[in-house]
Amino acid sequence: MSVQELVLRQRTEILHALCSSGSAEHLERVLDILLSQGELIFEDYQNIQVPGRALYTNARQLLDLVYIKGVDTCALFYAALQQVLPEGQRAGFSFSACCSNLEEEKEEYQSTCTQSLLTQRPSLVSKLQGCIEEALKALVISGHFTSADCDDVRLPIHTPSQQARRLLDHVRSKGESAAKVVLQHIQEKQESGSLLNQDNWTPPREVLKYQKKLSSSVSAQSCFLSTYGGTSHMSLDDIYTEGQLELAHNCDDVHGPLGLEDIVGSAGTVNEEADTVLVSGDAGGGKSTLLQRLHLLWARGTALQNFLLLFPFSCRRLNSEQQELSVQELLFQHCCWPDREQEEIFQFILDHPQLILFTFDGLDELKQGFSDEHRLCCPTQRAPVHILLFNLIQGSLMKGVRKVVTSRPEAVGPVLKKNLRKEVLLQGFTPSGIDCFVRKHHRDPTVAAKVLDSLRTNTALLGLCHSPVLCWIVSQCHKELLGCGEGSPQTITDVFLMILQHFFQHQSSQSTMGSGWLHEHLNTVLHLGQLAFEGIGTSCYIFSGTGLETCGVTDTDICMGFLIQSKDLSSTHSKRFEFLHVIMQCFFAALYIVLSNNTDRSTIPKLFEPQNMTGLRSSTCFGVCLPSTDQQEQALMGEATAAKTPNLQITATFVSGLLSQRHRSLWLHCCPSAVTEMRIKQVVRCLSKGMQKHFKSIPQPVEGEKKSMHAMPGFVWLIKCIYEMQESRIAKDAMSKLEVDHLKLTYCNIGPVECTALAYVLQHLRNPVGLQLDNNSVGDVGVEQLLPCMPICNSLYLRNNNITDEGIRKLLAKGIQCDSFRKIALFNNKLTDACTQHFSHLLKTKQDFLSLRLGNNNITEEGAKQLAEGLKYNHSLQYLGLWGNKIGDAGAEALASALENSTSLLWLSLVGNGVGSVGACALANIIKNSTSLEELWLTENCITRTGVECLIQALEHNTRMKSVWLINNDLSLEEVEELTQRESRLTF
Repeated sequence: MSVQELVLRQRTEILHALCSSGSAEHLERVLDILLSQGELIFEDYQNIQVPGRALYTNARQLLDLVYIKGVDTCALFYAALQQVLPEGQRAGFSFSACCSNLEEEKEEYQSTCTQSLLTQRPSLVSKLQGCIEEALKALVISGHFTSADCDDVRLPIHTPSQQARRLLDHVRSKGESAAKVVLQHIQEKQESGSLLNQDNWTPPREVLKYQKKLSSSVSAQSCFLSTYGGTSHMSLDDIYTEGQLELAHNCDDVHGPLGLEDIVGSAGTVNEEADTVLVSGDAGGGKSTLLQRLHLLWARGTALQNFLLLFPFSCRRLNSEQQELSVQELLFQHCCWPDREQEEIFQFILDHPQLILFTFDGLDELKQGFSDEHRLCCPTQRAPVHILLFNLIQGSLMKGVRKVVTSRPEAVGPVLKKNLRKEVLLQGFTPSGIDCFVRKHHRDPTVAAKVLDSLRTNTALLGLCHSPVLCWIVSQCHKELLGCGEGSPQTITDVFLMILQHFFQHQSSQSTMGSGWLHEHLNTVLHLGQLAFEGIGTSCYIFSGTGLETCGVTDTDICMGFLIQSKDLSSTHSKRFEFLHVIMQCFFAALYIVLSNNTDRSTIPKLFEPQNMTGLRSSTCFGVCLPSTDQQEQALMGEATAAKTPNLQITATFVSGLLSQRHRSLWLHCCPSAVTEMRIKQVVRCLSKGMQKHFKSIPQPVEGEKKSMHAMPGFVWLIKCIYEMQESRIAKDAMSKLEVDHLKLTYCNIGPVECTALAYVLQHLRNPVGLQLDNNSVGDVGVEQLLPCMPICNSLYLRNNNITDEGIRKLLAKGIQCDSFRKIALFNNKLTDACTQHFSHLLKTKQDFLSLRLGNNNITEEGAKQLAEGLKYNHSLQYLGLWGNKIGDAGAEALASALENSTSLLWLSLVGNGVGSVGACALANIIKNSTSLEELWLTENCITRTGVECLIQALEHNTRMKSVWLINNDLSLEEVEELTQRESRLTF
């Protein structure tokens, strides 16, 4: 096949590679290379890069032109594509067949400076990015550029590389003398060293003074964590424990765990032209503390030293900003005010965006949902703060400045995601992280050991401690935990009731023992509960002194420790307060709903249907929150914000837990029993109604396929509510109406806490199901929580869940005992050869096991040999997938020896395993001797013609075999054409 034909055949793949990120950078770099080689003239370039036209349209125009120009141009295009695409995106392109011997000399056209702008264009674009302003200044001084020319180049909607290209295009139109000025300027910069690499370059004196003041301010805000009541502080250094960081998208160039600096590093970048990194994680997952740690390390000069200035923002506090601001006012008023030369410092920020870092904590707590409807590109233009923020995130404002944003995943929609450089997931503590945190929290090793022993004997509580905020509560309440015996906490509600009791006992000299402790502090609970309840309804998390008075909150209530002073917004005249954590606010709101006589009968039904929550707010609501304008109030009335629904769901979860039979003794003297019973019935009715709504959405299966339910995150929330009630009767009733063969819960943000709830409820299913939990955060702790529901799983799909060999050991020990368990898929986890002994034992033991898929792990030839030991004795396995491991020829030979006489195996995949012709010849014996095999996948290996000849010979003895896949092996185009003609079942 010719290179020209390849351009046609792979057109869809090429377009995807050039355009799928949403950035034009790949396309523009290919154009730069083709221009420099003389394959495109400048008029071609202008016809392709039409301003305002869709990226895909421009890319199609290039492919059409390249094809028309012929074989040589197509070959050079492929060479440029290979140079531009990241390694992970090159798969599927036959570069080796069409990109050899193309480095021809192209020197004869470099006689003038204008022509040099074209022939050296790729390197010039790279060199200019760090010194655009200086180059513009040189062109203005020489009289070649006007201020209008400079403004056209500087447009903030363009990336630095796009600005460099615009500058080169303008210079080319100005003629030879302008081109000479630019080339001479770049030469001088190279000789003296660039801005960022020049050892003797220092920022202006006033900027350095401001940096010192800013870092001092950031350090002071970051070095301590406030504890309850603000009565004490913990040093961040003493308590900080790293959470588990993962990329939201799989990335071939990332190996091992991510560190803090990797958040702003290049690892995992999916859109090089975007500036914003999203750190997403559940409430209580440690996002704010992670940012605080980053801030502190920057302020000390021990991390993020590529950034001269760091500006930290809290979205919760930005909610209180009533005035319209410019970017300059936002930076200086909300972070650190320069003592002098404000204009000079801000101009430095504009001129050197690559040296600046913004962080925005808690995007999900903004009252307004993310929108890109109101575009701004002028940093001096005033606008409401949320519009400034949205334009900063999407890059219309301050292009080139790196931004790190934290949010709960529920609040991140597609509009925001398309503007992300990358997304990093904060997954809470690993088991070793829990151990580390508890030991840091308790300096007495004996106490720490007792707490950890207590957690190990209570797997449900251990699962909860995966969340840093719950781990802190459990550590804080160690005395209550160690003294509770059989009544150890099982649910999130249990844990928060424990911290509630702990705080009251901590502050009261004579606290009532037994169940009367809540009645003793009922007034405090109701005062704080009303404040929390009304704040949750309007996404309000910071409260004025007047608002506290409206809800009856007294100084005694404040001293209990659940409210802390919001120092960033408090002055000597006006104090502002916030709850210790947003989950604590949700808990108090739930207490108010359960205990108050001032909520109407519709409160609980509305709580379980967040879209109806606009009617929940009381008349005092806006007095409780910080002052709002009429316009803001109308906006709040008209739309459910990104932050509101998750917090309402957390509140509903707590309401379910508080109304559990296990806690009813607490309400005996606090609320009439008839009212409590009525509210319990309301919750049960809401849960049943919510489940039925999901069940009714299950489509009828296509003929011949299993009935499947693709559950949404709302279904998982209802499951958690049922678990919080801890009443098997409710769980049984819910599951009795679920009749499916396959339950799909992919991308539902399921961690260990959710696994505990799922296992509690799903174990009551009437018939076994296939449980699909791909692309979640199950981990080893979550796997252990799932064990109670293993008897009802006939297949278990746990792809991309960060599971290690230890999790598999526990899972298979249980799975062997379960009669229904017959399939498992564990693609893209953290499995090594150590896990294969457990799979080998499974295969030997279960003679009805059907499918084993272990793709994209770290299994080598030793693991393959171990698997082969089990396969020798297994007579039921139909599907074996080892895609993307490293078994090599030796591993392939071991598997072939074990499987060559198989009468059950239908499908075998060894894609991307480093299998050569030796391995292929061994695998040919399976084809030759097996009476069952239909498909063999050997794509992305290193098989030569010798190996393929063995496969062809084997196929001559097997008419049952349907296909052997051999795409991207060590074969020439000529060999592929010949071998295809000889055997049609080979796919190249």
